[in-house]
Amino acid sequence: MTESMVARRTVAVVEDNADNRLLVGTILEGTYNVVPYRSGHDALLGCHEVRPDLILLDISLPGMDGTQVLRALRADAALAGVPVVALTADAMPGARDMYLAMGFDDYIAKPILHAQDLRDAVERRLR
Repeated sequence: MTESMVARRTVAVVEDNADNRLLVGTILEGTYNVVPYRSGHDALLGCHEVRPDLILLDISLPGMDGTQVLRALRADAALAGVPVVALTADAMPGARDMYLAMGFDDYIAKPILHAQDLRDAVERRLR
């Protein structure tokens, strides 16, 4: 079976910063279908059209922040089971535990310094 015959998993990237969207997309392209969104509102609408297997969700977003988007995802029967990874510049001690306690499935600190760390986190959640 060729690669084109195998359906790739879909990762939604919800990030308002174009450079960060590009970086994450570049790291994951070729392995996953990457669907970018610039806002939480766009992601909530778009994820109904193309249901992702995983969502990488920035915390600092205009309009709805990442924690509000997470609550809306968890309250939506169609999207509640999709793993959501916090993608945030908040790298203070205890941040990981705080985001996990909020209901995120994993946590990735920005800036992303090692592409493999992002790939590993995505793979871990998609197993």
